[in-house]
Amino acid sequence: MALNQNTVREIQSALREEKIDAWLLYNFRGNNPFASRILDLPSHIMQTRRYYYLVPAEGDPRKLVHGIEQWNLDVIPGEKAVYVSWRSLEEGLATMLKGLRTVAMEYSPGNAIPYVATVDAGTIESVREAGVEVVSSANLVQRFEACWSDEQAADNMESAKHLREIVDRAFYFMKKKIAAKETLTEYDVQQFMLDEFGKRGIWTEADPNCSVNANSANPHYEPTKDVHSSLHRGDFVLIDLWAKKKKGRSVYADITWTGVLAETVPDDVEKIFQVVKGGRDSALQFVRDAFTGGREIQGWQVDDAARQYIGKAGYGEYFIHRTGHSIGEVIHGNGANMDNLETRDERRVIPRTSFSIEPGIYLPGKFGVRSEIDVYISPKKEVIVTGLPMQEKVVAIFA
Repeated sequence: MALNQNTVREIQSALREEKIDAWLLYNFRGNNPFASRILDLPSHIMQTRRYYYLVPAEGDPRKLVHGIEQWNLDVIPGEKAVYVSWRSLEEGLATMLKGLRTVAMEYSPGNAIPYVATVDAGTIESVREAGVEVVSSANLVQRFEACWSDEQAADNMESAKHLREIVDRAFYFMKKKIAAKETLTEYDVQQFMLDEFGKRGIWTEADPNCSVNANSANPHYEPTKDVHSSLHRGDFVLIDLWAKKKKGRSVYADITWTGVLAETVPDDVEKIFQVVKGGRDSALQFVRDAFTGGREIQGWQVDDAARQYIGKAGYGEYFIHRTGHSIGEVIHGNGANMDNLETRDERRVIPRTSFSIEPGIYLPGKFGVRSEIDVYISPKKEVIVTGLPMQEKVVAIFA
């Protein structure tokens, strides 16, 4: 459904809260996915020329479109101006921006948050040449791209419950196969989890992961039909699974668990897990304390809470990725990431958004431990962990 007056009013309210004069949505051949999704134009429309759509904090939206595609934005509110030549484009843009001091665009200073930086540098320059300061739309994007509806939140809770049950079933599947002395591979476990997805009406765009022993020290290892390792008694195993309901606009759930194919867990493995768990729980407690106390927090601060704990335990150099990512209709969503390592994510953690907390310690050539939970901030600012119970110790699969 194309952008309507109600959404325009919501954007304007957000702009006033952010103290930004306008949001300028620019697109060329679909290179700005945020503009495409927010404007939600009919899919049959041919878009081969640049268009600009400006929503001011006050007043009516404004459009700037090319002459041969001048009808493309007619389905959304606003006054239309048409350009044909590059000179008339410059003139039209200057007129559109007249009187504005700041406009938000899909831009990130220093590319600090690359996930939102989809507008090319030349377009940013042309806006600045009109005498307007360009600021990042990162927080606006989050409000209109990452916030869940009540239906999405309810669907997510159901998907998370399924994933948590599949973890137990996957461990039992491993135990049964190994006990029967049948051949078992990472790929077999992956396919078992996918089969469980199908039975439960959930699905994924990328296959879940099963990593054994040293493979688990590679955070993005994925077994395939042709490339995988076998599982045996005594092996350490990590499973990472994510899925969502088979329906439009459903959102993902995403969890990671670890186990050992033995009656007991080796001390060195449990030691590492407890450090990872401490980092996970420190980050979660930081979020809980902030929302209980009415404090505004940013993604980088959540990352710091986990990273400081793991660093003090002496394993900081082995924690080589961010603490968590935004979760939405795609597994890595468009809201704040819990990150002060790969980027310094200064987006606020806001209600109706979800994110993972998943610190990890990866010991090359040995094994890697990650413990992943999902957190949802409710409209009432409750901090909800989905897919409970959380993992408290490494699972001894043959216990």
